[in-house]
Amino acid sequence: MRFLHPFSILIVVAAPLIVVGGDNVTGITQPNRDGQPGPPGLMVVSDFEGASVADVSIDQVARSISFMPGGNPERGWPCWWSFRIDGMNPGETVTLKLRGSTATVGKQKPLAASWATPKQATWSTDGKAWLHTGDGHRQDEWMVYMLQPDTTSIFVAWGPPYTPTTAAKFMQAIGEASPHAEARELCRSREGRSVPMLHVSEGDRATQHRFGVWVQARQHAWESGSSWVAQGFAEWLVGNDPDAVWLRRHAEISVVPVMDVDNAATGNGGKNALPHDHNRDWSSNPHWNEVQAAQRMVSELIDAGRMDVFLDLHNPAPGDPSFFYILPQEMLKEPMISLRNRFIDLAYGRISKIKPLIPMSNKPKVTGAGYHPLWRQISSNWVCMNGNPHTVSLCLETIWNYKNSTTDGYRAVGANLAAAVREYLAERPVRE
Repeated sequence: MRFLHPFSILIVVAAPLIVVGGDNVTGITQPNRDGQPGPPGLMVVSDFEGASVADVSIDQVARSISFMPGGNPERGWPCWWSFRIDGMNPGETVTLKLRGSTATVGKQKPLAASWATPKQATWSTDGKAWLHTGDGHRQDEWMVYMLQPDTTSIFVAWGPPYTPTTAAKFMQAIGEASPHAEARELCRSREGRSVPMLHVSEGDRATQHRFGVWVQARQHAWESGSSWVAQGFAEWLVGNDPDAVWLRRHAEISVVPVMDVDNAATGNGGKNALPHDHNRDWSSNPHWNEVQAAQRMVSELIDAGRMDVFLDLHNPAPGDPSFFYILPQEMLKEPMISLRNRFIDLAYGRISKIKPLIPMSNKPKVTGAGYHPLWRQISSNWVCMNGNPHTVSLCLETIWNYKNSTTDGYRAVGANLAAAVREYLAERPVRE
């Protein structure tokens, strides 16, 4: 790890240092102007998985850190940020000043700052338990957050991080704790990383008599909340609730909590990555290894007539509540339309009643021809258009820019989504 030793109070770092996950920028104070020892030097560190930060300035007197999101814009929208602050005095107030990234691809305009500036940022003392800051406030081009932790070092981020390592450890822990769950590897990414997945089923019911359920998250790497929704789904699924037991005994369920593992690991945004992102890669010749593998397994379920429920998990735009994306009704035939609508009603009935509140709309949005030039290659659309007549294929966008968009809130969404899957499938004819 390299350290920059400043000779002035303000440290400005213009060039990145080479580390895993982004720039590694640090600053250490010298004695104060009276020659007496000054406070510990604040340091910004981003040499760990999922870290991302750029254009860092540290004012050691004001105890403030100015920055913007890091990430290569060719690898997705530069809205994700995550780093560690060292050198704090326990109980002191440290100010974070965040502005939107100025990075662009070609002649594109910079991404709107609202994607990078949540109303409340996220922080942790151990990188495991994540809390919200107080509400940020606007100050010209900056979003300003105040922190006063009783520690010398904290992690801060756009939202609660969920790295490929987090996914692997969770899958392994569930696989070891539950006799009905098996930690597997979906594939290896283009950069050679493992893509963890969980396979769940219980009892001796033959595979051909089981419902097929596929759940995946993080086709856009910055949308970390969706991985926590996937974890909540898996936690409920292997629990002792009688409904969870029923689902395990009547279905075969696969859960992939991080699809875009390379960008999630390196702190890049993922969305709109070149040549296109994972969620617009569901074509006859996918570019990304994860999509190739997932599409192959989903196709096997379709060929067997068992692609019953496909769920692709995301986080939406800054001002949106939770909601489902659907294909235009005129593109579908019965019974797919009525089955889809029934599932949406069941899921909305559960998620909208979560306490503390997770705001959700009961009006889905449409991802048809006017949505994006590659709309046919969006995963949930592709599964609808290539699936069985009874297939329910949906994208769930879970609100992120809200006070209850926490790890607990996200996991509650996942648990209620899983319960809705059980409720829906219990209404369907059992495969004998």
